[in-house]
Amino acid sequence: MNITYYGHSCFGVEINGKHLLFDPFITPNELAKNIDVNAVKADYILISHGHEDHIADAVSIAQRTKAKVICSWEVHLWLAKKGIENIHPVNIGGKIKMDFGNVKSVTAMHSGSLPDGSYGGNPMGFVIESSEGNFYYAGDTSLTYDMKLIGDYRQIDFAFLPIGDNFTMGIDNAIIACDFINCNDIIGMHYDTFPYIKIDKEEAAAKFDRADVKLTLMTIGETIKKK
Repeated sequence: MNITYYGHSCFGVEINGKHLLFDPFITPNELAKNIDVNAVKADYILISHGHEDHIADAVSIAQRTKAKVICSWEVHLWLAKKGIENIHPVNIGGKIKMDFGNVKSVTAMHSGSLPDGSYGGNPMGFVIESSEGNFYYAGDTSLTYDMKLIGDYRQIDFAFLPIGDNFTMGIDNAIIACDFINCNDIIGMHYDTFPYIKIDKEEAAAKFDRADVKLTLMTIGETIKKK
């Protein structure tokens, strides 16, 4: 399983030969200015919620790649008005089977709107289960006790968790979330992009280390391998 970081909360994950792209926000992100958005691969685009910093490039990438977009019903309606046809709407609690594995939609505690100010539905996270491993993409969320349901009923090999605080949970709550989901291998996201979510990376690494949890803070453009 190959993971490529495109900045903020945007990751590409290659599973069983398929390219999954999460929360595409690249062209407006000054930190990702060296990423060629037209070279980003996607067979599936998974959108956790409709805020611009998670959906800004969804339409252009979907049009170019013809990827299937997995998102909430409300985001699906917005994308359809933009001319996107290959969409699979889901809602929290639902599980769908795709050719790369399963996608389970789970709770994310956050706000929801779309770039034009219209209602964006409930934010969500995703649990991906595949023959190459399982992972949790939390999306934008506070710490929530619902995360324990993930740890109780699913085997999570690694997780993408927001750590920037202010708009989502921060470092301390993310460490608690690791205990809830029973996972000690974390890739941090949703930090440093804006002044509100700047973090002290050394402090973050030290806190996770004291909790005996591996924290990976990827460089934009970097690709790593899992399993």
